[in-house]
Amino acid sequence: MTVAAGEPELDPREELATLVAALRVHAELSRESGATGLEAYRAAPAAERGVVADARASNATGAGVGPRTDVSESRANEPSVEDREASVRRLEMLRVEVSTCTRCRLSETRTQTVFARGTGSSGLCFVGEGPGADEDAQGFPFVGKAGQLLDRMIEAMGFARDEVYVANIVKCRPPNNRKPEADEVAACRPYLVEQIELLKPKAIVALGATALEGLCGIGGGITRLRGTWRLFRGTIAVMPTFHPAYLLRTPSAKKEVWLDLQEVLRHLGRSIPARK
Repeated sequence: MTVAAGEPELDPREELATLVAALRVHAELSRESGATGLEAYRAAPAAERGVVADARASNATGAGVGPRTDVSESRANEPSVEDREASVRRLEMLRVEVSTCTRCRLSETRTQTVFARGTGSSGLCFVGEGPGADEDAQGFPFVGKAGQLLDRMIEAMGFARDEVYVANIVKCRPPNNRKPEADEVAACRPYLVEQIELLKPKAIVALGATALEGLCGIGGGITRLRGTWRLFRGTIAVMPTFHPAYLLRTPSAKKEVWLDLQEVLRHLGRSIPARK
């Protein structure tokens, strides 16, 4: 594999993870279509064929290529008003269920659970690591300084704050804002999976390495992984990028994040607003 001058060589584990992701998508297509091999590829919808091809290209070149999206097809497949109302009701029931959760040790030290914010009407979802002190006190994700920066990122993309759904990998604050442990992530993940399945977002932005690992099972430094499309459960496009808290410490990285967000806008079929 050829690596551009000045770029770090890809870790073989990362290449393997990309290949596994491609194989997982292929297996999903085979199961759903009942076909195998090239027949499964040909039987898949165009958007899914694009995902498989892009995963192969990523493995071959080390560069991430966004999943292809047919905007007209996407609109045709949008849920009905009744389905959306049912999803809203189920999300509220899930929020109440989460509020009394004791599946892991994080429940012992929390002030309250932090479920989500926003409607997700834009088709875009942001997922972070976990609540901090401000979020634990107020009960909503991203309400501190990092959240204020995330709001500016959302505004720069041309969305209203409430149009975007925002959640975390874990719903309770880890003590001293430490990284969530693997068993804590595993205990909380079914909640996030159901949230995403109910929302059916067209794209997810994974904020930081923990979010990417929790969503896609891909580990490694976010510096190496950001900007390359991944998949949630073989179907939903995931764009990894830096966490807003990191941007507060390293403002120079904002340029890379804006590039990542532009790719998300292209995937959603939206124009890129001019920077103010």
